[in-house]
Amino acid sequence: MINEEVVWRGTLNLNGSLSHAASEGLFFKRPKLDSLLQYLLEALSLPSVGLGAIFVISALAATILPFGSEPIFVAYLALKPELFWLTVGVATVGNSLGGFITYWMGVGAHQAYARFKRPKPGAAEMGPDARQSVPRAEVWVRRFGAPILLCAWLPVVGDPLCAVAGWLRLPWLPCLVYMTLGKLARYLVLGGAWQLLVSSF
Repeated sequence: MINEEVVWRGTLNLNGSLSHAASEGLFFKRPKLDSLLQYLLEALSLPSVGLGAIFVISALAATILPFGSEPIFVAYLALKPELFWLTVGVATVGNSLGGFITYWMGVGAHQAYARFKRPKPGAAEMGPDARQSVPRAEVWVRRFGAPILLCAWLPVVGDPLCAVAGWLRLPWLPCLVYMTLGKLARYLVLGGAWQLLVSSF
């Protein structure tokens, strides 16, 4: 019978983002003030926390915080393969919620910008040369609209896509639907690949 604690520790060690203390099993030992976020992740990574940790970490990973939910997602599937669909569902909801929060952050940023912007007298409209400075994420969102959020799960560019969609005030419901579909597909592929890998041994 597989020792669940050993599997959980071994999978977390592959992430490489937890501290040495966490990899040795000292999950409740507070780091020496080097990272409050790292301490939070160590606490949430306990197997006893379970699906709650999957939800919280998946939601935080879809914001501007620089970490991913994949290691915790795969680690939990390694412990509880019988909860495949529930784990995929919880991770999808959490990650979609985080992306939706980022969307509304973009909406809020646009409203604040429009409120406090003070156009200079006689200022000319944006010309062709000025358009070259438009961020690539904004170019993509303007070109493809809400369906581009199928790619909201991508590293680096996914979060800016959600924020830009909010900044451009695209309708929130299509944005949420496409965002959720993309993230669901990501977790299905990741979970399915993990199960195929495990079954091959």
